[in-house]
Amino acid sequence: MSAVSQLDDQGRLQHLLTLEGLPAATLTDLLDHADQYLDAGRNGDKKHASLLGRTVINLFFEPSTRTRTTFELAAKRLSADVLNLQVAASSTSKGETLFDTLKTLEAMQADMFVIRHDASGAAHFFAAHAAPGVAILNAGDGRHAHPTQGLLDLLTVRQRMGRIAGLKVCLVGDILHSRVARSAIHGLRTLGAAEIRVAAPPTLIPAGISALGAQVFHDLDAALDSVDVVMLLRLQKERMLGAFLPSLGEFHRDYGLTHQRAARLPDHAIVMHPGPINRGVEIEGDMAYGPRSVILEQVNNGIAVRMAVMDRILGARA
Repeated sequence: MSAVSQLDDQGRLQHLLTLEGLPAATLTDLLDHADQYLDAGRNGDKKHASLLGRTVINLFFEPSTRTRTTFELAAKRLSADVLNLQVAASSTSKGETLFDTLKTLEAMQADMFVIRHDASGAAHFFAAHAAPGVAILNAGDGRHAHPTQGLLDLLTVRQRMGRIAGLKVCLVGDILHSRVARSAIHGLRTLGAAEIRVAAPPTLIPAGISALGAQVFHDLDAALDSVDVVMLLRLQKERMLGAFLPSLGEFHRDYGLTHQRAARLPDHAIVMHPGPINRGVEIEGDMAYGPRSVILEQVNNGIAVRMAVMDRILGARA
């Protein structure tokens, strides 16, 4: 990955490409700022003028409804002009094609590009070649990173548990293909989580995950022992080119969150999922919005987190 600095010479955010390497103070400031937008929204103050006159282009090379919509809504609530582009992509359309795309859209006087791409490193590529003053916000690149999802997960945990430091967190499911997992692990580690566990069959555990600070489990019941937070991950069947699993039924039996498993969790433990949910696979269907679930809170927090990131990058330059 190219060495693109996410912070300027004064330590201010100029791009958001990954949570890896960002200081705890920067993450905490973004969470605090998102909380301010949530408080303002509860008081009926949803619209803000900090990006008035700015142009944000959502450039999505992968299909997305939830993420694209929340980025669009976040930019509009900050009064930016927003353009949404859904771009067909293939594995051979990197390199000069991406460069040409960037330069063509820069000529439209864009201030920020929100990029989603199936290739790891695509957002870094844009940031490395963007003109001075043009910001890049990574909305998910391949298996690499999904930093705003990581931030909204951290915010949701902090709201429910009052802190990140000292917590035991277990990520369950398709760790191998999950950019959400990597961003969550980086953020949790930076903010002082006591234990980060990952639970999945061996075929869905990536090499080197322990080096990120995660403990690997292949027994879900052991992994869930005394945890404070359970983060379920979607099985990304669209990224599975080989036989990663015997069957979805066996995955649910061994790694699905069932009523029986949930009953053994501590009373205060919460259940998260970035969506979309495969009901009856990652979680029993009627538990998706049950009393432990904070899934809808994650969706709501996504808008506030994306507003906070956009304002800290573009609003700070105004």
